[in-house]
Amino acid sequence: MVGWTGRILKVNLTRRKAVAQELDPSVARDFIGGRGLAVKILWDELPRGVDPLSPHSKLVFATGPLTGLPGPNFGKLVVAAKSPLTGGYGDGNVGSWAAVNLRKAGYDALVVEGRADKPTYLYIEGDKVEFLDAGDLWGLNTWAVEDKLQRIHGRDAGVLVIGPAGENLVKFATVISQRGRSGGRPGMGAVMGSKRLKAVVVKGKGEIPIADRETYLKLANQAVREGTSSPSYGFWMRQGTTATIEWAQEAGVLPVYNFSEGQFEYFDKIGGGAVEKFETDLKSCPLCFMACGHWVPAVEGTVEVDYENLAMLGSNLGIGDLQKVGELNRLADAMGMDTISLGNVLGYVMEASELGLAERLGVYLEWGDFQTSLELTRDIAHRRGVGAVLADGVRRVAERIGGEDFAIHVKGLEVSAYDCHAAPAMALSYATSPIGAHHKDAWVIAWEVKTDRFGYSREKAAKVVELQRVRGGWFETFVGCRFPWVEVGLSLDWYVKLFQAATGLSATADYFNLVGDRIYALIRAFWIREYGWWSRQMDMPPAKWFKRPLTRGPLRGAHLDYDSYNKMLDHYYEIRGWDREGVPTRETLEKLGLSYVTRVNT
Repeated sequence: MVGWTGRILKVNLTRRKAVAQELDPSVARDFIGGRGLAVKILWDELPRGVDPLSPHSKLVFATGPLTGLPGPNFGKLVVAAKSPLTGGYGDGNVGSWAAVNLRKAGYDALVVEGRADKPTYLYIEGDKVEFLDAGDLWGLNTWAVEDKLQRIHGRDAGVLVIGPAGENLVKFATVISQRGRSGGRPGMGAVMGSKRLKAVVVKGKGEIPIADRETYLKLANQAVREGTSSPSYGFWMRQGTTATIEWAQEAGVLPVYNFSEGQFEYFDKIGGGAVEKFETDLKSCPLCFMACGHWVPAVEGTVEVDYENLAMLGSNLGIGDLQKVGELNRLADAMGMDTISLGNVLGYVMEASELGLAERLGVYLEWGDFQTSLELTRDIAHRRGVGAVLADGVRRVAERIGGEDFAIHVKGLEVSAYDCHAAPAMALSYATSPIGAHHKDAWVIAWEVKTDRFGYSREKAAKVVELQRVRGGWFETFVGCRFPWVEVGLSLDWYVKLFQAATGLSATADYFNLVGDRIYALIRAFWIREYGWWSRQMDMPPAKWFKRPLTRGPLRGAHLDYDSYNKMLDHYYEIRGWDREGVPTRETLEKLGLSYVTRVNT
């Protein structure tokens, strides 16, 4: 088996033992890597019904066969676990030199179980695995810890770290690397914190296996040259994803006032134009030719921003000041928590304050109140006062005080930054995302806005599945960044050729699509197993988009139609081979090679 290192590092923090195990070649073939390898490990090894924050949970860091290789942006890994936020499968990808070094150290994945008896960090260098004291790191923010660990172990070390939010088990705490790279929205940082694992430091000096090195390097160089020659490359390098603020404003899908509206009067103060004007630096993940990390001034220091955090901490909260939005973003990154969920939680409290419900929390937060938002962010990270309640996410806050009709989440994961009052396909994408509401699996909204804006057709359901196969299947398994394909038009054919050269397998687009379908079915089975029941209501977008129409702008009066959405959801299930409740059928499971997944698991 070429293209994989063929080894998985299993670490037990309770016993302070590390063992390298062989990767089953059939698992590599059927699930490739990244998300596929992660969910297969969790399905096989995680006890049913385990508490995600218990020593019995497992945290998986998984690479793919293209991770660490030159080419179109292969410097990422997937971090996955059972989510403390949703109770289902959770993951996220993060760009980090730890991904590259894990492969160079000779591992396709790191699986962490148990719980250390005191704050600990892992140091991995080839076959050497050390359990080192993190007592002096516990309580420090992510930026300070990464700087300190790289002073100790060298600037060539890859570092994955949690901040106070992870230590205090904030259920939307993430894993941070390189100051601005954050992964694992559904609480992967909390899982890491529950294990008293402050950081993972990886150094590797080995050679990553490639089946046909000469062909691979030739293809990689050609692909990068094509990407940098794209007509859209120059604009991308100036503004990156932050230009989406202006696009979302024009399309009427910018989240405003807790997803109540789709346009914001101060959008130009926080958009790509403002970022380009005030930018201080540009940074990227490893092995990237199209950096997306635009650094701008915050109230204190500078911070890396992108569309999601500008929208969720800006327009969604009624804050139209780039430095103030940047400061909220900077604090969230330093504390190690997800900016998307944070923006949802603060937006929910603002709307609850407006409606008089926040009195039940003992807090009042007005739209646009930056200073109180900053204080609440600190309280959430440290679980102080009302922050202890907000740290559990929007769904649980709404269950506590009421107001479920304006709690913007799916399956417990807060929605990312696209309002869907007038975007049915994007609403379906959020509702059927395998981790809860997230845009990365099927960013269908740009296609939808240009086609049948208000329709609920089978074509839309098919487009969501198509994008999930590519975005959530292909890129999450080999593991790479989607931006070269999405933003500069790099053909998917390049990825097929690169995979073939790296692994020696005669893979095709159909192969990748089949693997993607297999992974989605297994993730859905994981959710069903952990919940013990399932209903199509689990695949419904937030109630607000149905019940509270937009009140301003050219799309005034727009809202989702419940019956039409359900028909589109039927189309989605039919295309996937799932029954009317969203459960994969026996025939589908067998066709996908998942005959070991039975309904007995429910």
